[in-house]
Amino acid sequence: MSAKPIKSILFVCLGNICRSPLAEGVFRAVLTEQGKDQGLVIDSAGTGGWHAGQEPDRRSIAVAARHGVDISGQRARKVLQEDFSRFDLMLGMDNANVRDLKALAPQAAHDRIHLYLDFATGKTVDVPDPYYDGAEAFASVYRMIREASDALAKRLGASASPTSGHASSTM
Repeated sequence: MSAKPIKSILFVCLGNICRSPLAEGVFRAVLTEQGKDQGLVIDSAGTGGWHAGQEPDRRSIAVAARHGVDISGQRARKVLQEDFSRFDLMLGMDNANVRDLKALAPQAAHDRIHLYLDFATGKTVDVPDPYYDGAEAFASVYRMIREASDALAKRLGASASPTSGHASSTM
């Protein structure tokens, strides 16, 4: 990873209805809590487009809401080719997402694609897809994402420079 400051982050999962919208919303909330919302562009997308235009899974909305984070306004979308030039950092929720992103990406963008937990916390583990599981799986995913969001904010805080404006999203 180059020393270039990170000004835009795309969180990516399979369908953009469970993990990546949760990561987008939680990371945005962490930045706000820490007073670090400095014009960083934050968004989420899926490697597949089956849910394009839909709101996040009701269970992701519910677990986020229990922690004071509203992700209900987000809408699913598929990763676009322009995302590879638009985002400084693309964080896949699991190794399959990372592989899919690298298969879609031009070679020059490969160094911006990382496994989320590995990049944020140094733990080379997946954020598991809770789609076919119950509320406890969503709660577990929330905890993983919250811990990684805190770590990511801390990591980026060292290289961030204050700017005006606000984060944008597909919300």
